[in-house]
Amino acid sequence: MTTLYVTSVAGAAGKPIRQAQGKTAICAGIGKNLLDQGKKVGYFKSGKADGDCAFMKRILGLEEPVESLSGDAAKSLAKVSAGKDVVIVEGSFDKLRTSQADAELATGLGAKVIIVVDYNDLSHPVSSYKDFGEGLLGVVVNKVPVNKVAQVRKDVSEKLTEAGITLLGVLPEDRALYALTVGELAESLQGKILNSEEQSGELVQNVMTGAWTLAPGPVYFGRKENKAAVIRSERPDMQLAALETSTRCLILTGETELFPAIRHSAETKKVPIISVKGDIASTVGAIDEAVAKSRFGQDKKLKRLSEIMGKNFDFKALAG
Repeated sequence: MTTLYVTSVAGAAGKPIRQAQGKTAICAGIGKNLLDQGKKVGYFKSGKADGDCAFMKRILGLEEPVESLSGDAAKSLAKVSAGKDVVIVEGSFDKLRTSQADAELATGLGAKVIIVVDYNDLSHPVSSYKDFGEGLLGVVVNKVPVNKVAQVRKDVSEKLTEAGITLLGVLPEDRALYALTVGELAESLQGKILNSEEQSGELVQNVMTGAWTLAPGPVYFGRKENKAAVIRSERPDMQLAALETSTRCLILTGETELFPAIRHSAETKKVPIISVKGDIASTVGAIDEAVAKSRFGQDKKLKRLSEIMGKNFDFKALAG
């Protein structure tokens, strides 16, 4: 039985949680690949149960608990490893944990270690990776702007090779992987979904606001697909224009009465309308904040993740 310990260095560096994320996505991509190979895969997270645990338990088809028992990772590993070919252990975010303490935990589990590094945290010293010793399988650089992937792969590979460390992959940033659902948007905005709640699980990949523009409304809103359109509630013209394009939801600010024609069009096209109290600026700011805290745990994102990792991650190294 092989144990893979997936951790990151951002938390130890005291960075915001947003920069520490990416571990669950990597765990999910690895788990999906192993399942496709016919492997029996287990998982647990070092720490308290959360939405990531529920997501991983679901996609891997697990029945056993997937969080550490009272913080005892070794006991949890023994519990979930029965009958498994591979167990993936996700290190939890802990701003007080050093890479050395993380390394001691991984060593105690007899695990191979994969370090996930956020593109914005590439300045973290490579020397800290060596705390994991011979157990270090390699490093994955995550959320790299598409136009910088080739350069990052070259620069990081050279730096890691000099230190005797393997670069397992450089994963391009993809907005779809960190998109929010319509329901998550409504919750983050403390808004009310007025219709088509059955569509609340649809992913929103872009955000546009109603704006004064020389282009006709449908042309303006047609620039982005799968979007949330944030529009003042007293602008039915812009709302109708957005509904003529690829729109996941309308977010209407100001809480004024909804125009019947807008409701009819939205219900016909099954586009949810979210009513919020704030103005355009505060609503967009709240959306930005929600996106910054978004997590990977959506089944619809798994296929896209598998495609990205299939092209950019060295799965063969897992068998080494």
